[in-house]
Amino acid sequence: MSAPDWVPLREELRDAEPYGAPQLDLPVQLNTNENPYGPSAETVASIAGAVAEAAADLNRYPDREATVLRQGLADYLGRDLEGGVRVEQVWAANGSNEVMQQILQAFGGPGRTAVSFAPTYSMYPEYARNTHTRWVAGQRREDFGIDVEAAVALVVAEQPHVVLLTSPNNPTGTALPLDTVRAICEVAPGIVVVDEAYAEFRRAGTPTALELLAEYRCLVVTRTMSKAFAYAGGRLGYLAADPAIVDAVRIVRLPYHLSVVQQAAATAALGHAEELLARVDDLRVTRDELAAWLTGAGYDVAESDANFILFGRFEDRHAVWQGLVDRGVLIRETGPDGWLRVSVGTPEEVLAFRRALQEVSSS
Repeated sequence: MSAPDWVPLREELRDAEPYGAPQLDLPVQLNTNENPYGPSAETVASIAGAVAEAAADLNRYPDREATVLRQGLADYLGRDLEGGVRVEQVWAANGSNEVMQQILQAFGGPGRTAVSFAPTYSMYPEYARNTHTRWVAGQRREDFGIDVEAAVALVVAEQPHVVLLTSPNNPTGTALPLDTVRAICEVAPGIVVVDEAYAEFRRAGTPTALELLAEYRCLVVTRTMSKAFAYAGGRLGYLAADPAIVDAVRIVRLPYHLSVVQQAAATAALGHAEELLARVDDLRVTRDELAAWLTGAGYDVAESDANFILFGRFEDRHAVWQGLVDRGVLIRETGPDGWLRVSVGTPEEVLAFRRALQEVSSS
């Protein structure tokens, strides 16, 4: 897609494509890392009740600081952390995408640099582009981990205002050891963001960067309710950081960016955290079983702590993707050349994917 000449678009956007995975009406959709298990009738009723109550005040602006919601998020994050998390350490926005864009608006910008390590989430360079932030991408190892010495050297050389790390990484599923985060925090002149959108799916013993918040004032940990909470349609992302970092992000947020309906719905959903997260264990089991099956079938499989699996390698991955589509299964053509990513669905959806892949590979 290219904008017509008469449209006064910024030149660097003229040939750009809007971000988004293909949306196809297929029986099995395993391409956007959604939680396949929706909320219970009880949770739906709680959310509906909270929204109905909030609707009575739609003539009034919402709490622009979203204090009640942020307290709920702080309680959730802090339940397994010594000392917990305080409300002034938490910020929320419309999905982790808006959180990340606000971070780049506050700490990036003209004359500033952001660094990350590819392959990683494809929206990061777009956040940088949209905020006129210089983008520098180092390379991950062959196993998709981060070489600590190379990463430290890149940060020292580039002196970035923002370092974006992802754990577990999208699209590879790779989690980062805390020592890697520590090493980068020690040399970073600006802030270090650890995107933990898939953190609830990590395997037992895999740490969270939340454990380092007390050590590093420069550290920001971002999360989302979209994945583990089965709240992708609700659009609620958040971060935890030093209160001074939160205050800096508040400067660039739009007035009343979270509606009264959004705040009420997300707060109600948090009240059902145990139920909504109960399926996470099931998805972990399904993920590990699928990874073992793919490995046994002869594919290269990246170790995953997320709710998806990157697998390959294919001479023509698009042909494989299209073959699956032709059989009613949609996965994601993303990541390094020769690889595909499949989200973890229900056992029935995974079985349909396996059968379709076997047919494609034998055709």
